[in-house]
Amino acid sequence: MTPVNVRLREWREADAPAVLRAFQAPDLRRQAPWPVVTLKDASGWIASWDGVGHAFAVVEGERVVGNVAVTRLDSHGNGWVSYWVVPEARGRGVAVAATELLARWAFDERGLYRLELGHRTNNPASCRVATKAGFLPEGIERGKLGYEGVRYDVERHARLATD
Repeated sequence: MTPVNVRLREWREADAPAVLRAFQAPDLRRQAPWPVVTLKDASGWIASWDGVGHAFAVVEGERVVGNVAVTRLDSHGNGWVSYWVVPEARGRGVAVAATELLARWAFDERGLYRLELGHRTNNPASCRVATKAGFLPEGIERGKLGYEGVRYDVERHARLATD
């Protein structure tokens, strides 16, 4: 696999078209708290990160290809990691590289000690991202998520600053 060269940067209002395109992918629609179907929705999604954590656009060259974020920061030095990558950038290690960059930032710049993430057990690609980015599996949370009347088990992973 060719090494991936991505960088993280703050989201910008000008990224709204890229966000709108990203959320047209059927599997990414659930990654937003509301349907992102207009540029106004996409701008709202970008603005919604203000004050809830740290979200970064994942950029390859000058093109936005994903998002990584750490939220739910607590007084114990813990944070919750999430990520997504647009379909055309998948399978090349973009999500792994971006998640590793985010973890380094969270440990070094924010002083966090523990990062957690979870993925549906029927999402092996997300599991591969987590493990390749150094997040060790910690267990299954049965029936944690519900979408359209279907319950899904979630596998939790964590990475410590000392790992």
